[in-house]
Amino acid sequence: MWSEHQTSELSVQESEARRARGGHRTSARIMEVALLIVLPILFHYLIPVMVVVPRPYSYLGIVPMLLGLGLSTWASRLFREEGTGFQLQDGGYSLVTTGPFRFSRNPMYLGMLVWLLGLAVLLGSLSPFVFPLMLLLLANYLFIPLEERRMEQAAGEEFAAYKRRVRRWL
Repeated sequence: MWSEHQTSELSVQESEARRARGGHRTSARIMEVALLIVLPILFHYLIPVMVVVPRPYSYLGIVPMLLGLGLSTWASRLFREEGTGFQLQDGGYSLVTTGPFRFSRNPMYLGMLVWLLGLAVLLGSLSPFVFPLMLLLLANYLFIPLEERRMEQAAGEEFAAYKRRVRRWL
């Protein structure tokens, strides 16, 4: 039988572990912001190469930026509602198959990709278009296969059936 003291110690340890993971998420968020905002803008101003989308047409880039942000936000909200994390840590996972996960196994990556394309259009020069391409290649050949292997191990046939039903991107 657990004593009240042991239970409170356990909850303190769990809280500390959550805070430590939160610190990791903060540094990951900083890297995401650097990749998704700062670097494309720096490339635009430091290495503009050539204008491929002139003003005022470049303002149309705001539309995919909003769509991408909305898609990523919707997908991450569903993750939080299901109580699952973005990383398969501590054995906790939930296979989310509702919302945007009905038409894409990776709507957060898709949202980031659409957002980056919108930013590149908004900036208008050729160099920011490197970043959507880089994200597509990294996600498709490095991040997603690793995440899918973990999900196959964790969810087994349930994930295999989902994978057969829903495409990776669209």
